[in-house]
Amino acid sequence: MDIRPLRYLVAVADLGSFTLAAERLGVAQPAVSMSIRNMEKQLGLSLLDRGEKRVKPTAEGAILLEHARRILDETEAAELALNEARGLTKGEVRIGIPSMLGSYYFPPILMAFKHRHQNLNLAVFEDGTRSIQKKIREGTLDVGVIVADRVPNDLEAVSFLREEMVVCVPQDHPFAEQEFVTYEEFLQEELVLFKEGYFHREFIDRICEKSGMEPRVAFESNLIPLTKSIVRQGFGITVFLKLVLKDEPDLVAVPFKEPVFLDMSIAWKKGAYQSIADRAFVDFLLEHAEVAAD
Repeated sequence: MDIRPLRYLVAVADLGSFTLAAERLGVAQPAVSMSIRNMEKQLGLSLLDRGEKRVKPTAEGAILLEHARRILDETEAAELALNEARGLTKGEVRIGIPSMLGSYYFPPILMAFKHRHQNLNLAVFEDGTRSIQKKIREGTLDVGVIVADRVPNDLEAVSFLREEMVVCVPQDHPFAEQEFVTYEEFLQEELVLFKEGYFHREFIDRICEKSGMEPRVAFESNLIPLTKSIVRQGFGITVFLKLVLKDEPDLVAVPFKEPVFLDMSIAWKKGAYQSIADRAFVDFLLEHAEVAAD
């Protein structure tokens, strides 16, 4: 059975555009349009509403999409299972990791995993936890790191790390001499924050909601070295996982009065087939986390 029309339909529905779908799939845009037109002709139904700027599924299209996603998932699972039955593996693990953990927690794990499994490839993508969740659902990532307390129902997740969120200030900042910082004190300062979609920003949103205050955002950046430089020069303060400040003598980590600990999980799509490579990476990560906790 040729499932390409279903793959094309799902991509167009997800992206809202024939052009973007073709780019993602690596095919010509007319091929995508023609394939879906032919499927509509065979079914005698209109599957996509092309009248808006963003292409949307019709009511009939939404019904087919629900089944198409399951068919594509099952087809991929069957192909992987047959390959592994022949002694093959997927050979690659596509991992989504937030930047703080990607820079300061995962490098030794990734290197050690590669040393143990030299024939497996690792494709590591830096992104925010919301985007990582979305890409796991879409199948563009196999596994990803997300915040443990907000696991969607369509993902499986196992916690592997608990780390404290702390205020980061330069040595000459008044907070550097304090035992702790309240939410209200923190929110009165000029802040350097990650952009929306990252757990760093979601944490700030939560303490704003709790304190009834709005943040004073001086800079927005997902670049950790840039954020540290801004803080060093006194143009704002920020929050980091405590591990990010481990080897930074000119920056001071100050806990919040109400200590905040963030639990991180490794997640994958619920019910999706996991290749040997994917399972090996998850097992290796959890093994490393147990050793680190001892």
